[in-house]
Amino acid sequence: MNNAVLSLKELTRIFHQGPEALHVLRGVNLTLYPGEIVALVGPSGSGKSTLLQTAGLLEKTDGGEVTIDGKHCSSLNDTARTQIRRDVLGFVYQFHHLLPEFNAEENIILPQMIAGKSYYNAKRRARDLLTEVGLLERASHRPARLSGGEQQRVAIVRALANRPKVLLADEPTGNLDEHTAAGVFEKLIQLVRQENLAALIATHNMNLAQRMDRILTLHEGILQ
Repeated sequence: MNNAVLSLKELTRIFHQGPEALHVLRGVNLTLYPGEIVALVGPSGSGKSTLLQTAGLLEKTDGGEVTIDGKHCSSLNDTARTQIRRDVLGFVYQFHHLLPEFNAEENIILPQMIAGKSYYNAKRRARDLLTEVGLLERASHRPARLSGGEQQRVAIVRALANRPKVLLADEPTGNLDEHTAAGVFEKLIQLVRQENLAALIATHNMNLAQRMDRILTLHEGILQ
């Protein structure tokens, strides 16, 4: 098997509320390999978002180690963490978070140019990705003129624009109706397989979770 692209070892995360300590993650261990799609399930408030944010270097750990693409990340400074997020990680959230003043194509071009790609190459990659999700004809439309499903498909391909090795998705179809969610999920899985990514996807939808390679349950801070 290929080397792991994401490894969490004895990960802990503690939030303090006055004198009380809330242990959200209690020694979480997880290994993710290229081409593997893993569902992360658990009740609301179980810490799924905290786990994704910590794995994605958006929050610092209180203990344990995050290793991404062979690099130990827990003790890195903010600049180094930002570089890894830009170059290795892709993020998809429940809300699309597209920039409203830019059209669909521009929303996919911008992160590539920030990463140093030329406008020509970024535009070509954006158009290829929009074609993959059936939205090339909507490339010039701003987010407000796109449907919820279209907005989320743009958000997904934006996350893949810089060819990350790991995709972290937090309820990526949570705002969509059942039919639209199924279509968006199909495209997400297709692209993850095609790009040979490792994907960790938090979801409440067990029908979708059962179609992934593994299901992990977060319960009282422990991953099962």
